[in-house]
Amino acid sequence: MNRNATLWWDQKTGSICYIDQTLLPNKERIVECRSARRLAKAIQRLEIRGAPALGVAGAFGVALAASRCRKKTLELFLVTVARDAEMLRSTRPTAVNLGWGIDRVLDAMKKAPDVTGAQERALTVAEKIYREDTVCCHAIGKHGASLLPDSCTILTHCNAGALACSSWGTALGVIRTAVQAGKQVNVIACETRPLLQGARLTAWELSRDGIPVTVITDSMAAHFMRTSKIDAVIVGADRITGDAVFNKIGTYMHAVLARYHGIPFFVAAPLSTFDITGKARDIVIEERGRDEIATIGNRTFVPPAVPVKNPGFDATPLELVSAIITENGIIRPPFTMTDLEQGRTK
Repeated sequence: MNRNATLWWDQKTGSICYIDQTLLPNKERIVECRSARRLAKAIQRLEIRGAPALGVAGAFGVALAASRCRKKTLELFLVTVARDAEMLRSTRPTAVNLGWGIDRVLDAMKKAPDVTGAQERALTVAEKIYREDTVCCHAIGKHGASLLPDSCTILTHCNAGALACSSWGTALGVIRTAVQAGKQVNVIACETRPLLQGARLTAWELSRDGIPVTVITDSMAAHFMRTSKIDAVIVGADRITGDAVFNKIGTYMHAVLARYHGIPFFVAAPLSTFDITGKARDIVIEERGRDEIATIGNRTFVPPAVPVKNPGFDATPLELVSAIITENGIIRPPFTMTDLEQGRTK
């Protein structure tokens, strides 16, 4: 395991290991996950979160289910593992990477001659997805770093770093790569209500790497943009359709503000996040629980009789995006179907 790894397969125990993100920044705890059901709980509770990380987790989850399955015939084996796979898929309906990782492993198992072969194929493909994720993030970082000036202040929202992948990160991968190249980068991390992924996770990652980071509340972004303290906004993505970017709730607000203030708004995401035949109107946005908004710790801040709304994501129209940074290159407006399919502008 490298220092930046946050999610991996442990060969000795045959389990999925990950940093429990719900405990950060106060405690860095590594969990050994030994069942698909436990993994589903981890994903629902956001112990594991972030689009690329969900793709890797979904792949490892199928491999884990396969390794634990004791059905003797291939037909019953595949049916049983597919049932666990669907349980995992249902945990986060908006993020496309989860289903992408699951399906790659399921498809590989169908080509196996027997149960043992299917188990071996499942882990082989899952580990390949894991390795690809790291290579992909470094490629995104290299392409994206070219967009940043030698000295700059970047605003980011939620967490699109190593914790949202298996290592390095997408939006934070761009920042890390720029810093490695000698650029002077300061980061302003929006706290990202209601679960504070920016304050808890992004700030933890960057401070651990020695990259200057300051946390602000989400509502302060407009003030800092107006006072010319932001050079660019960089965010990740959970799904990119042919007309919009789906990312953590609040992303759309930052895109509108950036456009008004003439600030570039960049999206860093792997091609596995793309759903270019989809349309924003057709995507189900996950509605999360009341307690995430109504309570903080042991205190309740919303009267019990008052309802809350808690969508996990919002849709940012592509016309507000200055560029999409992928492992294949940079896509610039106008965003044609061909460019989106290839992940780069010719």
